[in-house]
Amino acid sequence: MGRSLVSAAALAAITLLSVVRADIPTCGPNNPCPASSPCCSQYGQCGVGAYCLGGCDPLFSHTLDSCVPAPVCDSSKFKIDGLSGVTDIAKYLGDASKTNWVSTGKPLEYNGGVLLTMAQDTVGTLLASSHYVWYGKITAKMTTSQGKGVVTAFIMMSDVRDEIDFEFVGTDINTAQSNFYSQGVTNYNNGENLKMSSDTVNQEHEYVIDWQPDTLTWSIDGKTMRTLNRKDTWNATSNRFDYPQTPSRVMLSLWPAGLPSNGEGTIEWAGGLVDWSSQYMQNGYYYAHFSSIEVECYDPPSGATKDGSKTYIYDNEAGTNDTVVISDKQVILGSLQATGEDPDKGKASSSSSAGGSTKTSSASSASSTAAEPESVPGVSGGGNRGDTGSTSSSDSSDSSSSDGSSTSDGSDSSSSSSSSSSQTFSQGGDDSNSSSDAPAGLHGVGASVIAFVAAFASLLIL
Repeated sequence: MGRSLVSAAALAAITLLSVVRADIPTCGPNNPCPASSPCCSQYGQCGVGAYCLGGCDPLFSHTLDSCVPAPVCDSSKFKIDGLSGVTDIAKYLGDASKTNWVSTGKPLEYNGGVLLTMAQDTVGTLLASSHYVWYGKITAKMTTSQGKGVVTAFIMMSDVRDEIDFEFVGTDINTAQSNFYSQGVTNYNNGENLKMSSDTVNQEHEYVIDWQPDTLTWSIDGKTMRTLNRKDTWNATSNRFDYPQTPSRVMLSLWPAGLPSNGEGTIEWAGGLVDWSSQYMQNGYYYAHFSSIEVECYDPPSGATKDGSKTYIYDNEAGTNDTVVISDKQVILGSLQATGEDPDKGKASSSSSAGGSTKTSSASSASSTAAEPESVPGVSGGGNRGDTGSTSSSDSSDSSSSDGSSTSDGSDSSSSSSSSSSQTFSQGGDDSNSSSDAPAGLHGVGASVIAFVAAFASLLIL
């Protein structure tokens, strides 16, 4: 694949450009998060709030209970219907019954699907499912972006960094790249290029990940392109199978692998540095489109521990499929100051939830100090924004003004969380290009090909 020191389709691109405080605790092997910031994000940093939700790594968090239990697979909860089922990461507190997707960056609605956008000086857009899949058939209908340094992705990612990838490099629009990882360990022999029957930009294709306990297949337009057998992934050194085996989120993204701040191997793999004046940018941004996502949930593996039916949790730090428990333990955070261990911290009282309380909540967020734990990956400071916090229109305006972005049609999805006054960049398309009109290049595409699927940068520098 040409990448050095990179685990394909992980998620650190957001943090590459953000202004990171030196006092943010980090996490990793033999370095768990402290009690004050107990949740280890997929970026290897510790915090509270959104750090404890999707992507929270239980193996490197303060305790196994620091992360919020993961909602079980539900085939009805992965639908894409414009932005109606999309919630911004800074407004999501873990109630998966209210939203299908959690966004970072600037998704836009287009023809019933979702455009993922990437304007200059941004790191693109990511959609992550609110529900997890523990084996299943995942289908995406999509088209990709194009250009040097631009990568579109459709992947599965677990909280312990098991990973299954479809990735698309913008300089090779006739190839889909398949890959897999186990617990984030880089193995350059895992990737395989899949040749397309037609290009990925001007023609919508159907991509399928069929993930079963013993076999994994990548299919395109109904044709099986690659099969991986679990039995062929045995690692005698670690004494386990290096096979994706833990509950995972569906992740869709568009991201700039070709940034000067990225490693030389990553830039080379992506075809060079991003050209921000490229002909492939329309309305001021690169874009990719998902017209649909479908998930068929499979039964849990034989022998799985079942203590309920609502969430997935881990019962020890091995992070393998035999340590996953299906439970009835559900946690919805009271605020973005809360954690799995203290879910009600910062929760607004019933009296303050009515009337103009959201304005007070916003003021609390705005007055956060550097001493507070990180609450949203890529955004400095604490606060109690969330789907039960500051969601009024006036508050959205206040928070989005920090990066010049605005919410989209008043929907749950907003780009406000993607940056703060402490950052030097914004996510997704800029304000002047926030309409849902088709990019110029779309009008020449057949009716069945109006989609662009994106999948977010899952870039994990080891």
